[in-house]
Amino acid sequence: MPYLWVIVTVIATGLQVVRNALQRGMIADAGPWGATLVRFLFGLPFSVAFTLVVMAVWRGQLHPQLSTAYWVDALAGAAAQATATAALLVAMRRAGFAVGTTMQQSSLPLAAILGLVIFHDSMSPLGWWGVAVTTVGLVILTWPKQATRHALLSGAAFGLASGLLFGFSLNAYRHAARALEPHHPLFSSVATVTLTQTVQTLALAGWLAWRHPWALRAIAAGWRKSLGAGFCGAAASALWLMALALAPAASVRAVAVIETPIAVGAGRRLFQEKLSLGQWIAAAFTAVGVVMTAIN
Repeated sequence: MPYLWVIVTVIATGLQVVRNALQRGMIADAGPWGATLVRFLFGLPFSVAFTLVVMAVWRGQLHPQLSTAYWVDALAGAAAQATATAALLVAMRRAGFAVGTTMQQSSLPLAAILGLVIFHDSMSPLGWWGVAVTTVGLVILTWPKQATRHALLSGAAFGLASGLLFGFSLNAYRHAARALEPHHPLFSSVATVTLTQTVQTLALAGWLAWRHPWALRAIAAGWRKSLGAGFCGAAASALWLMALALAPAASVRAVAVIETPIAVGAGRRLFQEKLSLGQWIAAAFTAVGVVMTAIN
């Protein structure tokens, strides 16, 4: 299926919105780093289960290569992803769920540029036009009608930082997955998620135990909600990496802009947030850019 990566990306995007909403609910009790740990800690058991199932299905056919290049890409992506998640949660809290999510979409042009400069990926002229159109739509869409000046600037800054870091992690994870087992992208995806989530969980839990033990107590108290966030996060991450193993990071990120209208609906229903008519028009404009990039 030539466009399997598009289907996988759309499913991953929906799961990601659910996970973000659940994590946003944890930030008041556990703080941004505690809420970030929820994603990795409670997602790890599901990631391990996914990996074991895939290994059982393709037993004897897998030949993973745990090279130095793989570990460099995987660990760099893990560090960037953890920091990006914390920045995204702060942006959502200060500027709103939908606005914070949309600012994160700045990872689309950043992923394209980083992919070109660092990893030497390429796209056709149509794909680059799609990136440009999508970016213009996002600039219009991210201008909220109701927000204090401080909250807007602060939320936008954290959202852009999140986009930059997610753009880097997308490219790093893509190349890590391709290096591990290029002939079995699903295995490469779930195995890389499991390995990186293990590192992220140990590092974050250790740091919080040292600096903010109260955050760990808050996470333990909210374990039921955290399980849902963990499952959605693990499933979304595995599907993200599968899509990245099949297509360039910029193309995957462009299709994932569908996250914006989903987040708008979630923000309106769960957090009583609204977007203006102009912002809805900008969302439609963004969708045109998504299509242009997806057929790159």
